[in-house]
Amino acid sequence: MIEPIPTQTGARDQLMNDLKTVISDAESWLRNGGQLTGEEFQAAKAKFERTLHNAKEDLVRFEQNVVEKTKIAAKATDEYVTENPWKSVGIGAAVGVVIGMLIARK
Repeated sequence: MIEPIPTQTGARDQLMNDLKTVISDAESWLRNGGQLTGEEFQAAKAKFERTLHNAKEDLVRFEQNVVEKTKIAAKATDEYVTENPWKSVGIGAAVGVVIGMLIARK
């Protein structure tokens, strides 16, 4: 049997926090960019670039996690259908009938 991957809500939360920080830094940079001196400007730019880099890395990790979970779900589905072909046909037919009835009501 296939073991599920633990949920990665922490990775998703970190990605969302990084994206919020990027947006906040960008807004601050746009608001105050004209008032910054050369050294302050360089420090703000470096901070923004670091935050953006972190957000990109988190996005890549999150994407890899989603792809891996999708592959596991597809394999589990394939195994189930292989082991239970007539049940799968019945479930598919039942879902089709329900969807057909919902469409016909409109």
